[in-house]
Amino acid sequence: MPAHAAGPGGPGGDSPDLAVVVAGDGTGRTTSVRSGEPDFARLRQLLRPTATGTEKVPQDWIEGRHPAVRATVTWGTTGVGGWPETDRAPGGDIFMGRQDQVFLAGDGTPWIRSDPAPDVDDDDLRWHRASRTVYDQVERTALFGSGPVVGGGSGPGDRAWWAQPGLARGLAAGLVLGCGGTVLIRRAAARREPGPPREPRQELIDL
Repeated sequence: MPAHAAGPGGPGGDSPDLAVVVAGDGTGRTTSVRSGEPDFARLRQLLRPTATGTEKVPQDWIEGRHPAVRATVTWGTTGVGGWPETDRAPGGDIFMGRQDQVFLAGDGTPWIRSDPAPDVDDDDLRWHRASRTVYDQVERTALFGSGPVVGGGSGPGDRAWWAQPGLARGLAAGLVLGCGGTVLIRRAAARREPGPPREPRQELIDL
């Protein structure tokens, strides 16, 4: 099966046009929004899914003792794939890639923690601040949930649930398949040592 290089937004570096949002209020509510919808535009402005840099955060946050998660967002690119990878016509598949988590610091500043390749077992997690004005706009839509936020960070040294291979992927895949198409998932050999990930691969996941 051929491999494909993947950029920040998906195959070939395409910008994502689909977002799957898991609310952080303990309900497990999952919502998908697409390019062209107001909620998608606000999410994109808040999270900046093509950003690749990182900012310094407290060591406690890196070790898992961070504020409660407001929402988890998985970004997707539609209209990819096709022959010879699948027996569908070209453009009928969905690539699910980068995942972002939203936190609210004690001073009211929104922070985003990003995993560019959640299926790769590495330490490449990146942080950046976000606009409080845009965050408030998203909150008013109840996209992040309407109830109180549940839980805090994971224990020291633990990977958050959304970064565990296959778990958040399965949530996202189950939802986007309602729109039709195969889900393309970025994969790479598991690594446990810190450092940048190896060149990622995409493989077809038969669902």
